[in-house]
Amino acid sequence: MKKPELLAPAGSFEKAKIAFLYGADAVYAGTSALSLRTRAEMEDDDLVKTIKYAHSIGKKVYTAINIYAWDDSYEEIKKQARILQELSVDAVIVADGGVVEAIKEVAPNIPIHISTQANIVSSHTANFWYKNGAERVILARELHKSQIKEIIDNTPSKLETEIFVHGAICFGYSGRCFLSDFLAGRSANLGDCAQSCRWAYNLYVEEHNNPGELMPVEADDKGTYIFSSKDLCLIKEIPEIIEMGVDSLKIEGRLKTSYYLASVVNAYRNAIDDYMADPENYDYSKYMNELEKTKTRSLTTFYFNDRNNKDFQEYEGKQYNANYEFGGIVLQYDEEKSLIEIKNKLKIGDEMEIIVPGQIETITFKIEQLWDEETDEKIDHINPGVAGQGVKMRLPIRCQEGWILRRKK
Repeated sequence: MKKPELLAPAGSFEKAKIAFLYGADAVYAGTSALSLRTRAEMEDDDLVKTIKYAHSIGKKVYTAINIYAWDDSYEEIKKQARILQELSVDAVIVADGGVVEAIKEVAPNIPIHISTQANIVSSHTANFWYKNGAERVILARELHKSQIKEIIDNTPSKLETEIFVHGAICFGYSGRCFLSDFLAGRSANLGDCAQSCRWAYNLYVEEHNNPGELMPVEADDKGTYIFSSKDLCLIKEIPEIIEMGVDSLKIEGRLKTSYYLASVVNAYRNAIDDYMADPENYDYSKYMNELEKTKTRSLTTFYFNDRNNKDFQEYEGKQYNANYEFGGIVLQYDEEKSLIEIKNKLKIGDEMEIIVPGQIETITFKIEQLWDEETDEKIDHINPGVAGQGVKMRLPIRCQEGWILRRKK
């Protein structure tokens, strides 16, 4: 039984550091121009810093060049590939066959991972990509566990497999969707998805007995969210996933907050490590309890357990957790007055939790005193204003820079 890689999203250099701090073995990132998250904050300089930092601590970085490229994109793609080869990036994530060929031509030393956007749903397709230079395939999210196992069993042992275990699920087939381009002029396949499937819609159907008469399909005052999916969560299925031999477990969310990233990565890091150490006593409930605090929507196993599953559509709109929110990030620890970058309003009496890297149990405490960052004067509350605004408070344990505080609302 081999331990799988835990792969986390890195929408910025700071988020990459958070992911590594909370246990990710690798992160995936991309420049704003050539990956499927053009609104992520990872520009070229950040990408360089991320790769160098990761390699300095023995971690990996995979860069996404997973757009479906038009001809006028190839000059930039080749330029980017040459830079990535010089930086010794650990792999590029690619969906388009033409892009694969271009990278093989100008940067032959970079390992190629085939994106979930390529919709790999069979060993035949996986073997095709292996013959064309792929070292890893990222399988489509629409697969049942038996189909994943069949692909693993019928492909070369040198071909690695990666699956998504947590995060948003696209309405389109593994993310290949044209709805956003049609409604908002922003193509998901070129990295600019407006997430139109998660908008509220007022839906009408034509009455069968009265052609031309439209009858509303009613939900609530926000409309109906018939396209919006629940979020994927396979924390309970970690034992099966490890036993079948999946090489990499991927978390979705390059646009999510550092708080979300720390919470989810920490939960899966502990789940993987605990199962590897003691398979007989794996208890997913404690990890699920953590994930429930950070969920943005209801959770589903999608098709992993049941190919006919219909329990993934979200009819209740946005499901932001009502009980917890991002409190802050530890910038500097001091026994009496630690400096915290605040992310939401904080006040004396607030119940807080410290998310400790490497352990699933959080440390709880109440804010007893607050001090102004600049004047050191006592205050009773603080509202977030400018980015990076800080406050001082006493923490119950020694913390390190980058640890995340959660606030109970």
